[in-house]
Amino acid sequence: MTQQWDGRLERLSSRLAPSMAKDHPNLPVVKEEGCYYWGLDGKKYLDFTSGIAVTNVGHRHPKVVEAIKNGADKLLHGPSGVIMYDSILKLADELAEIAPGDIDCFFFGNSGTEAVEGALKLAKHVTKRPYVLSFRGCFHGRTLGSLGVSTSKSKYRKYLQPNGLTYQLSYYNPEETEQEAIAKLEREFTELFQHVVPSDEVAAVILEPVLGEGGYIVPPKSWVKKIRELCDHHDILLIFDEVQTGFGRTGNWFAANTFEVEPDIMAMAKGIASGLPIGVTAASQYLMKQWPLGSHATTFGGNPLACEAALATIEVIREENLLENTRFISSYATQKLEQLKEKHEVIGKIRSLGLMIGIEIRDQESGEPDGEAVLEILDYALQEGVLFYLCGNKGEVIRMIPPLSVSKEQIDDGIAMLDEALEKFSARNRKTQHA
Repeated sequence: MTQQWDGRLERLSSRLAPSMAKDHPNLPVVKEEGCYYWGLDGKKYLDFTSGIAVTNVGHRHPKVVEAIKNGADKLLHGPSGVIMYDSILKLADELAEIAPGDIDCFFFGNSGTEAVEGALKLAKHVTKRPYVLSFRGCFHGRTLGSLGVSTSKSKYRKYLQPNGLTYQLSYYNPEETEQEAIAKLEREFTELFQHVVPSDEVAAVILEPVLGEGGYIVPPKSWVKKIRELCDHHDILLIFDEVQTGFGRTGNWFAANTFEVEPDIMAMAKGIASGLPIGVTAASQYLMKQWPLGSHATTFGGNPLACEAALATIEVIREENLLENTRFISSYATQKLEQLKEKHEVIGKIRSLGLMIGIEIRDQESGEPDGEAVLEILDYALQEGVLFYLCGNKGEVIRMIPPLSVSKEQIDDGIAMLDEALEKFSARNRKTQHA
């Protein structure tokens, strides 16, 4: 197997764009299954990234693999609309069953950012209004439309200034009380409408119900419900970006269920098809029918194999009770991490909802977020045999997003390896301080 890779890693920087090929940790792998990767080095790695919240039922679940193989015997490509096929119709029915509120009509694309683009276009088309409000710290994608509402990191927007038709509000700050946060939210809406843009020119508010790439910050239900209330008061559509929070990640099918808030439009992707590319812009028939033929279209969206994989993924979540497992394991893992925090001063807050778990790392002297420390800890963790990812404006949060099928034993193994990584980090820091 190693021979097949000879020379390829050395050519990585010349053949693949650095913007996609230089992410952390760039681990060469030869196989994936369940909650594990097998590395080119022959080592087995526990995966607490799920392909960045994608393989919610685990890597290569047998039922998903079988669905893809069977689907490939019938169709590989189907430009929906030019032809029509059963898997896309079945998937639409399944999504209508699990989607919140009256969302029952779907546009299928290929990715999360496409799903967001569709949501923004739909909102503007229906309302005939030009502006969209988003929240600072949220990430909605890197294509130009979604980039205009993404503010998790300024580097994503460098040389790509948004079109001026978006305004940002403050996301929930965990340092504030619930009452302070709601008062601030109402004040910012009022001031924006009084001084910057009239409310009757705002098409939609777009929100990550849980801050993802921006740092795994979980707002209280009351804060999210207040946004719904403000949108209703001003006749503004509410878009939930559920690209990362969807398909069981928060312990319910969608974060909308968890927060008991019904959005008007949703963007879905990531966990829907266990790794095959698919994104969904979702809304009610009432809204979707105001989008005429040709106003939005796709060549590859709703690929037959991706739809088959999505159908199998939804079936596995149901059959294996993965929503219940997510809630149980979330509580167990959070308790274990709080114990780890007592042992390691470098750990700040543990933030979690379902199996979206953020482990904040702070400089022990200044108390400031420490992204450099995170990278070092992640490297040590990889040496131990567990793969985490990072998030936060300064990369200061260890992102723990295992498959929803993860077991208590695997959580124990992963946290034990993280514990050892933190020990190595602390030991190296002590040596540096005494040198």
